[in-house]
Amino acid sequence: MAKAQSDEQQATVARVMHEFKDGELKIGGNGPKVKSRKQAVAIALEEAGSSNRESSDTKQKALRRTKAKEEKGETAEAEAEGKAAQDRTLRKHGASSGSSPAGGKTRDELYAEAQKRGIEGRSKMSKQELKQALRT
Repeated sequence: MAKAQSDEQQATVARVMHEFKDGELKIGGNGPKVKSRKQAVAIALEEAGSSNRESSDTKQKALRRTKAKEEKGETAEAEAEGKAAQDRTLRKHGASSGSSPAGGKTRDELYAEAQKRGIEGRSKMSKQELKQALRT
């Protein structure tokens, strides 16, 4: 029986298979497009560190490398959606991708502040509602 995959591994496999279905998955990142479903599955398992053909150290390194690539927006999916270019622009101008370019707080930061203050109903509030609740 196969071992269960972690949530990170499942997400990576899903992303790679989605790229394959959209015709964006390439061999080696910039080679020819993958045509075979079996090859796409093999690439997905290798990127996720789920392959039964590798040692545990190699699998851990593969998953870390893939997560770093996803964070940087260097996946085919992110490239197709223009996220990589957007992230590079934000980093170039000194803003992180998690905050607004104007330097405002993210929803998570506002939520943490509301949690500290004990504001009721905060989990259902939008970013704008959290801002309003924190002003009062």
